[in-house]
This record gives sequence, C-alpha cells and structure tokens, in this order.
Amino acid sequence: MIIAVVVHSAGTQDRDGAKQVIERTRRRCPRLELIWADAGYAGKLEDWIARFAGCALEIVRRGEKAAGFKALPHRWIVERTFAWLSRYRRLSKDYEFYARTGESFIYLAMINLMLHRLAPEPRPHNYLPRNQANAA
Repeated sequence: MIIAVVVHSAGTQDRDGAKQVIERTRRRCPRLELIWADAGYAGKLEDWIARFAGCALEIVRRGEKAAGFKALPHRWIVERTFAWLSRYRRLSKDYEFYARTGESFIYLAMINLMLHRLAPEPRPHNYLPRNQANAA
C-alpha cells in the first residue's frame, strides 16, 4: 500500500519530487531503513536521503549485458501498484486541476483496495471459480 503521494507538475524533476515524498514518508514512518529506486534517482539524491532521512537508498539497476525487457527485482512492486491505480477511471488520466485533488483520489483508491482485501464481498454459496465452472 502507498505510504505517501506527491503529485507535482511535469516540469518538476523526479529527483526533486522524490525529496517531497521522502519528507512525507519520514513523518509517517520514522523507522524506515531502506528505500528502493530505479537508476533515474541515483546521484545527489542518495546523499540527501542519507543525510536528511537517515536511511539507505538502494538503486535497482539493470544488468550491463541485459538486452530487451528484463524484470528487475523490487521494480515490479511499483509497476503492480500503477496497474492497480489504472483500474480506477478517475486515475487513468490526469483530469484534476489541483494536485491535492489527484493525491486525494490516489489515497481513496488505496483505501478501497485495502477495504476489499480486509472484507471481501461474500460469494454466493454455489459459486465456482471460472475454470471449475466450465469443467462441471
């Protein structure tokens, strides 16, 4: 589940936006020790996080000999979360005028996902999963 969200203009560089996310995250999760990021966040951000947040930033890099698509460790977590969010029509495009509204809808989507995991909708007593229903 998402801990902190910052929606900013496209003119803001990802590394600068990451600082805003880390500031919010540290307030909510003071015991955070490790952050994974892709190669776009390497460089000065690593030093800033070590100084400001007191935790480590681990850059998940592609192998030097990797050609084409290769699933990277821990990267799938981010991509999976984006896929979950894209199921919500309001989040499929950037419709919002205010950044704060966009952040709010992301939090609402995460709350919805969490509620459905904690209390899934009851299934009818004669429910069979799709693959078993065809076999019967």
